[in-house]
Amino acid sequence: MAKAKKTLTAVERRAEELDTIAAVLPIERRDELAELLTDHDVETLRHLVNQGMGDNTLRALTSDLTYLEAWGLAATGQSLPWPAPEALLLKFVAHHLWDPQRRETDQDHGMPAEVDESLRSQGLLKSTGPHAPATVRRRLANWSTLTKWRGFDGAFASPSVKSAIRLAVRAVPRTRRRKSAKAVTGDVLAGLLATCATDSLRDLRDRAILMVAFASGGRRRSEIAGLRVEQLSPEAPIEMPDGPPLPSLAIHLGRTKTSNGEQDGVVYLTGRPVDALNAWMAAAKIESGSVFRAIGRWGTIARRALDPQSVNAIIKQRAAMAGLEPGEFSAHGLRSGYLTEAAIRGIPLPEAMEQSRHRSVQQASSYYNNATRRSGRATRML
Repeated sequence: MAKAKKTLTAVERRAEELDTIAAVLPIERRDELAELLTDHDVETLRHLVNQGMGDNTLRALTSDLTYLEAWGLAATGQSLPWPAPEALLLKFVAHHLWDPQRRETDQDHGMPAEVDESLRSQGLLKSTGPHAPATVRRRLANWSTLTKWRGFDGAFASPSVKSAIRLAVRAVPRTRRRKSAKAVTGDVLAGLLATCATDSLRDLRDRAILMVAFASGGRRRSEIAGLRVEQLSPEAPIEMPDGPPLPSLAIHLGRTKTSNGEQDGVVYLTGRPVDALNAWMAAAKIESGSVFRAIGRWGTIARRALDPQSVNAIIKQRAAMAGLEPGEFSAHGLRSGYLTEAAIRGIPLPEAMEQSRHRSVQQASSYYNNATRRSGRATRML
């Protein structure tokens, strides 16, 4: 007798659908996502995958959508309406941007205790105070993006929402923190590289990661972790007037955070970074697939790509080995360090931006301004 086919619940069905886009989602949280997200949410995410949205952008959208759905349930008892009414957007701002001093005398100010407890019990809320304005703006921006992808217009640009955010930020001023407290400039990089002095697989890999990430314009940790052999193409050696030719290599970035798959952004490596990369790939016998991989306890090299968070951990570990404070450095320090070092060496900003692939002159120039202001005459008036 034929066995009856099991009828899937709505949550189980969503979990199976999420499996189809597991490559770009935090799939270890699949069951949690299936509980929180609606059928329309999952359909929207699958659509974005098919449209070729960048993996990191999609992960951020999924994370924020999960938070928004959980907040909406806790705050209103219902899933998010699409499009969200202006009143709900104002409630979101009021729950996340508030004045701690006023909260001491007015318990109704800010996020209600029951909403706070619900989000905290799900591991979605860790902050004990108001959110960073940048976080609130990002979540509202992603909320707006998802609204547009569903074919709706939202009230995100309404004067009242903009005014609410502006007034809330003004009431609770915050000092903007850099992603990395200190930039990994040339002198710091030299200290990190000095800890990779042997020909062990781990030293060869970490030396290549540090040199490639820095010399290629301060690549993001996701770009370094996801680098594949197929993205590399040898170039003709660079002739030098006072020495032997230097090896040259092109890295085809493809789709990045600030570009898309149709723009083949190319950056170049010359000299020592190329030698370091070739030494690692030869020792690890890597001829295709992921360039940077995990190394097991007994020296076995994994087939899978190194996790982006591992790149950050390597920076901190090497900083500690170099006698530096690891908490002051991160993978983003290589990106800011590249531009800071370029400013110190007098390299023109447009030339440095061609390598770093920054699109915003304002953002890139801030590293230049900081580097020159610290040593400029305006800071030595006394």
